[in-house]
Parts: sequence; C-alpha cells; structure tokens
Amino acid sequence: MNQEMIHQMLVDAYDTLKDHYYDPSMGGIDWQARFKNHDAHIAAAHDLGDGFRVIASFLQGLNDSHTYFMPPSRPMRFDTGYRMSIVGNDCYVTAVRPHTDAENKLHVGDEIQHFDGYAVNRQDFEDITYFFHVLSPQQVAQMDLLAPDGTTRRALITADVVPTKKLLDVSDPGSADYWDLLRRDEEEDHQSHPRPVELGDVTIMKLEGFDLDRSDVDRYMDIARKHGALVLDLRGNGGGSIDTLEWLLGSFFNHPVKIADRVGRHNPKPLVAKPYGRTYDGKLIVLVDTGSASASELFARVIQLEHRGTVIGDKTAGAVMEATFYPVHQGTDTQIEYAFSITDANLIMTDGNSLEKKGVTPDEILLPTGADLAAGRDPVLSHAAELAGAKLDPAAAGKLFPYQWPRL
Repeated sequence: MNQEMIHQMLVDAYDTLKDHYYDPSMGGIDWQARFKNHDAHIAAAHDLGDGFRVIASFLQGLNDSHTYFMPPSRPMRFDTGYRMSIVGNDCYVTAVRPHTDAENKLHVGDEIQHFDGYAVNRQDFEDITYFFHVLSPQQVAQMDLLAPDGTTRRALITADVVPTKKLLDVSDPGSADYWDLLRRDEEEDHQSHPRPVELGDVTIMKLEGFDLDRSDVDRYMDIARKHGALVLDLRGNGGGSIDTLEWLLGSFFNHPVKIADRVGRHNPKPLVAKPYGRTYDGKLIVLVDTGSASASELFARVIQLEHRGTVIGDKTAGAVMEATFYPVHQGTDTQIEYAFSITDANLIMTDGNSLEKKGVTPDEILLPTGADLAAGRDPVLSHAAELAGAKLDPAAAGKLFPYQWPRL
C-alpha cells in the first residue's frame, strides 16, 4: 500500500474541512491533534481498505451525517446480490437479485442479526454499510440470520465481481466510455423518477430521490391534481436537490413557507418554498421510513409543522445537513480521484430544532413485519391508501413498486 498517497488524502481531508466546514470551531475538537493521531495510524495500515478507514475515521469525529470521505473508485464493482434495510431497530433482507449466490442463501424477510461479526441495528447500520460496501468491500460476507418462522442460520454470501476499467476516457463525447457512463446516468435517473399509480380519486406516487427538474415536477403534479388525494411515498428516499424540494413543497401551498434557517459561516439565506404552479389542495399522506433522509425528511417535517398532511411509517434517518461535494485528485499522467462531502450549514426548522440525529417521528408509526416482507405485503401503503379513500390490500400494495435492480 502507498502510505504517502494515504497521507496526502488525510492532508486533503484536513484542508478541505478547515476551509469549508460550517462550524469554524469544529465542534470544539482539537483538529490538529486529531490529524496527528490519525496520521500516525497510517503506518499500521496493511491495505487500501485500512488506509481509507483512517481517512473516514478522521472525518467521523464530527458525528456529522453529511461530512464524509468518498474513496477512489476501484477497477471492479461488487454486486452483493441483496439489499438490506432497517425496519424499526432491526435489519432485514428486503430484496434479492436473481441468479446470484444471495438468491440461494437469503430470503426477503430474513432478519440480519450479525454482519461479519457486527450486531446490526439502527444506530450502527450506516457505519456498517459504509465500511463494508464503500470503504472496504469484501467478496464474501458472513450473516447470522433469523427467519420469520423463528429458525436461525449462518450464511456466507459471495458477491459477483464485475471488472471495470482502471482509467476512463470521458474527454471525448464520442468515446465508448463516455456513452457507457451516460447510459448509466440515464438508467439511474429513470429509476429515481416518480412512479404514479391512479386508483379512483387517489394518486399514489413513489419518489426515490429529490432529483427532478421543473418539467418533472410539473408533469407529476399535473397527474396528482386530477385526484382528490395523494399518497406520496418517500420511503427509501435519500434526498437530493434543494431546488426539487422547494418546487415540490411549493406545489402544496399558496403562500411562501419557510423550510429552515441555514446556520453556517457566512449567514446564508433561509430555505423558503415559494408557491409553485397551481396549488394542490387535496388530501396529502406522506410515507417515510429509516431510509428517508435529508430533503425527504425536510419535506415530511414541513408538512407536519404546517399541518398540511399526515406522515405515516417509521422514524426517519436523522441525516439532515446541507453539504457540498469537493473532488480532489493526486497524480499527473495517471490521476487518482476521490472526494469529500463537507457540511456547509446546519438546518434549523421553524420549531427551533434541527433534524440531524433526531429524524422525523411520523404522526402514525406503522411498520411491516418480517413475515410481511417475506410474503411481499406492504401494510403501510395499504393503510395509507385506505385513509386516502382507495381500496388496496397489503398484497396488492406490495406489488405496486418492485425494486428495480441497477444494470451491472
């Protein structure tokens, strides 16, 4: 392992944090001392994964959801063949890709009690997934599982390794690499677009991310305006663009609504959603879960504070800060690229509180069980549809928005 390369990454992390972090006091931590301490640990790193963990640990001292390290991409991708999610305080298998090792050993609805020896719960879930899926992905994962029928077992899951190019030429818009990346971006964009379903006088809309442009918001809100009730499903929505958040929120109010005050180095302007398009004044139900983060949490909390609708589901992630991505590289002829996400501002809601580390507590907490997941039932969406005025049994609700696996 190139220790000098890791050392330079740590220097870059320190400099980027010092120049851009929203709190110049760094939470009262002596960051020079922290830098020296972590720099000393680089000598003990045996591989890239160990080195990347040093960088990540340095930034994690802030306990800030939006300040983190994105390591250089590797010349391969690991397709684990499964998705795992937190429900309440427990971790479950929520999807399994066909034709993978996971398909033979995992079942949707299995509770993952330990992952490579670590107990999996709400508090540690993000750290575990960040470590094993981003910083130091492993081809084999060991899981201790509890099935819905109460039986336990241990499984070793082997990921598929998909080779990629070490270097991509995207400087030429006609190159194969350029078009391959473009196709991937278009596919991810398509997957995150809303999937509206119309049931009588109710629209049910699944929104995977806040990455819509004005025309998208216009198009999907036009569908909603044809009906007297809207169920907006933000479960698993990790957030995205502030612009999308403002446009979408502005579609539900005929007056400006403050989202939050920004608290940062330069007294930035507050976030305000201005009326956007023809106001939707029908009944609104918002679904959230532990995967709802950032902009989706802000949306749900504004709806609560303004008494505009009902929020149902699980407590959200509590990952609500405003951040900027800072790319960095080393090298000349061959460049190693990595990046740091650095928080620009804390966001204080109109009730005087930040959602960071707290999340949004739904008006009505309702969770699926492991048996529901195994059977493909969605009792949360079924209940929301009933409140909105539509009949949708849990089994049918579970079939509305199947998980779409990304292209390998």
